Amino acid sequence: MTKKVSVSLEFFPPKTPEAADKLLATARSLAVVGPEYVSVTYGAGGSTREGSLDTVRQMLSVFDSVAPHISCIGATAAQMEELLSLYAGMNISRLVALRGDLPSGYGQGGEFQRAIDLVRFIRERHAEQFLIEVAAYPEIHPQARSARDDLQFFAEKVKAGAHGAITQYFFNTDAYFRFVDDAYALGVEVPIVPGIMPITNFSQLARFSDACGAEIPRWIRQRLAGYGDDVASITAFGREVITDLCDQLLTAGVPGLHFYTMNRADPTLSILRNLKLLDS
Repeated sequence: MTKKVSVSLEFFPPKTPEAADKLLATARSLAVVGPEYVSVTYGAGGSTREGSLDTVRQMLSVFDSVAPHISCIGATAAQMEELLSLYAGMNISRLVALRGDLPSGYGQGGEFQRAIDLVRFIRERHAEQFLIEVAAYPEIHPQARSARDDLQFFAEKVKAGAHGAITQYFFNTDAYFRFVDDAYALGVEVPIVPGIMPITNFSQLARFSDACGAEIPRWIRQRLAGYGDDVASITAFGREVITDLCDQLLTAGVPGLHFYTMNRADPTLSILRNLKLLDS
């Protein structure tokens, strides 16, 4: 059980029955963490809607609070209302509201252009049902025109009715602290929880980071590249780096930690044990 620190976990919908069984085992292993909530991702343009719904139901069998991701771009108001009503009927009390990315070859379409449109829609239609989490990008959204624009969009999104924010993962705490300071200077008052990505596979991490704009510091990238296919060394080094990162964040008094589990239990559990946030 965690001690005094709010922890949340993220999962993604598995693609096969075998992967679904493994995810359930992972979830049960992570139940010892006692997370404030767990989130479930949503595919581009709703491409994994049914998979997301199945995973949400699966997670509700293990955890008290599940927060589905909702991507709005390309959707109509009627489609969004149908989904929100479905989640309300499942007694879901928290959502992660995102713009989302369109599938390849898909036109703009839909009645929502930005996450702020979805936040407003949820607040107007279901103000008493859902707590709303939104995304934050300490190292700037890769599609933002400028850092200033990105920060302003974030502040507007929060003021539209978000109750909290989860950041993209990062390895530079200065980026997070600066982002939080700047956001609060613009009147943001909600908790901005840092997203934490355990390091277990260098090529996968590099691919994800290039896509989402998260910077891997040169010294980390070089050390990981130097380990080649030595999984044990990569895992040990990654655990040390992320434990230190979390320790810096906790010392500064962050409102919680949100772990991108990648549907695996051991990396997150080992970091929490290193931080002495988990018994044994």
